[in-house]
Amino acid sequence: MLHQVKAIRAKYRSPIVTWRRFVELFGVVFAIGLLLVFVLVLLVDPYDDVPFSLPLKRHLIDANQRFMYPQVVRSGLFDSFVIGTSSSKLLDPEILNQEFGVRFANLAMDAATAWEQKTIANYFIDHVGKPKVMIVGIDQQWCLANADTQRITARGFPYFLYDDDKWNDFLFLFNSRAVEMAGKLVGVHLGLSSERSRFDGYYLFVPPVNAYDLEKARRAIWGGRLRTLPDPHQEPFRMSDEQRASRVYPALRWLDDLLQRTGDAIKVIGFMPAHVADQPDPATLAGADAAECKSRIVQIAKQRGAKVIDWRYSSPLTREDSNYWDSIHYRVPVGNSLARAIGSAVGDGQPSSDGTYRLLTE
Repeated sequence: MLHQVKAIRAKYRSPIVTWRRFVELFGVVFAIGLLLVFVLVLLVDPYDDVPFSLPLKRHLIDANQRFMYPQVVRSGLFDSFVIGTSSSKLLDPEILNQEFGVRFANLAMDAATAWEQKTIANYFIDHVGKPKVMIVGIDQQWCLANADTQRITARGFPYFLYDDDKWNDFLFLFNSRAVEMAGKLVGVHLGLSSERSRFDGYYLFVPPVNAYDLEKARRAIWGGRLRTLPDPHQEPFRMSDEQRASRVYPALRWLDDLLQRTGDAIKVIGFMPAHVADQPDPATLAGADAAECKSRIVQIAKQRGAKVIDWRYSSPLTREDSNYWDSIHYRVPVGNSLARAIGSAVGDGQPSSDGTYRLLTE
């Protein structure tokens, strides 16, 4: 009888033991696999942030520039920079280099908040020193009343890449995004994929020139509204003293600090040329608010020795639909002309002859 009981136990225990061993073996193999993937990420180091990574050439392969730009700054290849949103991304560093005789990086980021812009600028100053030339592309982000509380976007922000301790970053690299970027970087070196942008940050994010369709662009610019250009004779809205005093633009403190930190560098503030369809009507309170913010930025610039170039008004440039893909993003030839205009405006201190920009600090 005892022998029969033992046989029955052995019969039903054996699959349990086998299953347990399978789970244990699977867990060990899975853990080893994760460890190997993590080691691969650390060795490939797509963000050039690990002290003991392989001596590979890093390429910019992440569409989120917030993750890519710290390594551009730390490379030591650049002594000047551009910050801004996508409205500044088509300022070609190679053209700016020719205009100023320096080495530019375009550190503008898609949908960058004012806080993100000042953070990458301060990172440059902390790691490289005062730039020879700093260009700040201004749009509505610097004039938001909640700029100090709404500091990041849904894209997230990699705080760990902006501190000074590389040894505390390992856990932040243990994620699927880092694995994906490591794979893409390996793919670039194997010739299986291409880099996202030039290492100086310049990236043609707009469609190819031969894909331009004016009617499609007009639909994107006007969004179904009637195409109506501003009346140049219309009186602007006048805010009362109380309304003006109530306007708060917290990001301008950061702008003032940046201009102060850069000392005697060449400092350029550019109000980027959004299409008139995207600009608030000067005859409205929103238009008056934008003008008030612009006025305060000009005052800060004057105090800190910065030049202000204004493209953000109704002009032959901003009224012409064919200059734009949508109400914010201009075409590549426009971006090239803006880069050359910055050099010209800083060099001779004269406004444009065709009325496309004006100088507000001369």
